[in-house]
Amino acid sequence: MNMQQLMKQAQKMQEQLQKQMEATVVEASAGGGMVSVKMNGNKQLLSIQIDQEVFGGADKEMLQDLIVAAVNEGIRKVDEALAGQLGNMTGGMKIPGLF
Repeated sequence: MNMQQLMKQAQKMQEQLQKQMEATVVEASAGGGMVSVKMNGNKQLLSIQIDQEVFGGADKEMLQDLIVAAVNEGIRKVDEALAGQLGNMTGGMKIPGLF
């Protein structure tokens, strides 16, 4: 395989990964499901759900902590999903510096 073919293959894989990233949606939660988020493969927050029970306590700091925890869990899940997709594309071969 020459270098030009290798570059074309790498570009094709990058385009496939980009499409998969756009289509990937993960859900994550914190506080036993009291705060849930949906995030896409580009790590953009799509939605947030807050259980009504959270508002009963009126604990602003707790709510803020739960939101941060849920978003961070969403980011971790996106990274995990994309690493799995990349592994499938490369036949399990690890590429240093990615994820």
